[in-house]
Parts: sequence; C-alpha cells; structure tokens
Amino acid sequence: MNEVSTVGVDLAKNVIQIHGVDCDGNVVVRRQLRRGQFLTFFEERPACLIGIEACSGSHHWGRQRQEMGHAVRLMPPSYVKPYVKRNKTDAADAEAICEAVTRPSMRFVPVKSEADSAALVLHRARDFLVGQVTQTGNAIRAHMAEFGIVTAKGSKRVASLAEELDALPEAARLPLRVLFDQLAETQSRIEQLTDEIKEVHRHNEVSRRLASIPGVGVLTATAIAATTPDVSNFGSARDYAAWLGLTPKQHSTGGKPRSGGISKMGNRYIRRLLYLGAMAQIMVRRRSRHMGTDWLSRKLATKETRVVAIALARRMARTIFALLRDGTSYRPQVGEVPG
Repeated sequence: MNEVSTVGVDLAKNVIQIHGVDCDGNVVVRRQLRRGQFLTFFEERPACLIGIEACSGSHHWGRQRQEMGHAVRLMPPSYVKPYVKRNKTDAADAEAICEAVTRPSMRFVPVKSEADSAALVLHRARDFLVGQVTQTGNAIRAHMAEFGIVTAKGSKRVASLAEELDALPEAARLPLRVLFDQLAETQSRIEQLTDEIKEVHRHNEVSRRLASIPGVGVLTATAIAATTPDVSNFGSARDYAAWLGLTPKQHSTGGKPRSGGISKMGNRYIRRLLYLGAMAQIMVRRRSRHMGTDWLSRKLATKETRVVAIALARRMARTIFALLRDGTSYRPQVGEVPG
C-alpha cells in the first residue's frame, strides 16, 4: 500500500473528513474521523503535507500536526472553493483542499502560535464589548427620547443621562437603571481588556517597533503583530496593502484598465484601525496652524478628507510591511511634519 503524501482535511466540530493521496496523485484514504481519532490518525503515519481551510480551530490543529513533524498549510476558504467539483459535501471539500494545497500559486495563512491566538482573542473580545456599548447607548437614547430627554452623541453624553432618571415615570426607571448599570459594567470590562493589551504590547518587540509609526497605536500594533508577524508570503508592500483591502478594485478587459473603490477584502479589523489612525493624523493636521508642504498637506489641499484617509492608511500599511520585512523601526523622513 502506497504511503500518503498529501492530505486534505475538512474540519468540523465532531466529524472530520480527510482525503489523502500518494506521490502520484492516487487516492489512498478517504474517510471520516471522530474528533478523538484525528490525532491518532497522523501519529501513526510518516511526515506528509496537510492542507486545512483557515477557520475556527484550524490553528490549534495546525500547531498539533506541526509538532508531529508534518507540514501544515492553511488556506482561505474562498481560494479553495473553485476546486470543489459539483455538489458541496464534506468528502468533496476534503478532496478540493487536497488538490488546492498542492497548487504552486496558492496563498497560505501562517499557523499562529498560542501567544498570537491569545492576543487576538483579547482584541476580538474587546471589539465585541465595544459593539455592546454602542448598542446599549443607542437603546438608552431611544428610551429617554420617548420622554423628551435627548443629548449629544458620545458614550460620555449617554452616561450623563442617568441624572435625568428621576424625571421619568416610576415604571420606566428600573429598566433604564439596568441599562445604565450594564453600560458602566461593559465599559469597565473594556478598560480591563485594554490594559491587558497594553501589557502584551510591552512584552512584544514587534509591536513596539510598529507603534513607532505615526498613526499606529497600541491596538493596531498588537493586532498586526499577532496577525502578520511574518510577511514573507507577500511579494511586495502593495500586496500587503491589497490583502488589507486598501487598494482599488480592478475590472479591466480589452486592454482598458478600470479602477474602482477599495476592495474591502482581507482583515476588516486591521483595516478599520489603520483608517482610524489615519483620520486621527488628519484631524491633528487640520487643527495645526502650519500645514506644511509634505505629501499629507498637499493631498488635504486637493482631495476629500476620507479619500486622503484611505490613501494615508495605505501608506501606513506599506510602511508596516517594510518594518516587518526588515526588522527595523520607523525613521521619519527629512522635512516630514509630525502628525
């Protein structure tokens, strides 16, 4: 019996489908495994190439297989989909993954370490709670407006509405007090997670180097350090910016290039952080009495603010790529006006 050289794995909670081929591409194994059998299956086999779609749990399984000596390649599901033949089934997905992982043009997702995965959990939990603050604040605004009490935008403004509770009917006070308590508790938890992210930043050399870039704060630096500490998979800085969705969409045919808005592909969280960092720099520059003659000042004089913010975020992404690739820190250009 020929040895398995390449295995495609379709992950699920309890049942995992595998599709293995030998060096000549002949199917050697095609079967379902229970979660408890998955580890044993690879313990009994020599080192091989394992393809897995990047999804929840894929980095955990990838780390375990790498410790056994196997070569693990994670791939975005959207890149695997074209290899699925006809109907979508677990077996068809595993076969498609097995085929896609051998393609020389395939792009892979690096397997994250436990430390990087833990840092990203901090970011995701914090971002989730920030969304809850927004939802709770909007609910409070809407309920208070029913009694003619309104306030300006901002979470601090919402918290000040608690002083108006005594003016409400008694039946409305209790539910609104519950919402105000939830708002305060959620904001406290956000501060706890933010402090933990700052602690991660202090102990991460890559994150500290990235934070030297104007517009890149602790949140952005730690998120990038945990997501893409190694940029060797990208051929250029533009590829990295395109992966973040900060380059124009292309729809060209017949030798006629057409560029649209930004693609918004890739990592939405990092793209949002870079955009906010760019807007912060622009707001500081707008308030400055000395606009200067550098690139940012020239763009602000001729372009709409949000267009400039996207362009600046793209430049920040390219700078981040250079720092990650070269292992250096940011050095301001001669004549650059501080943001």
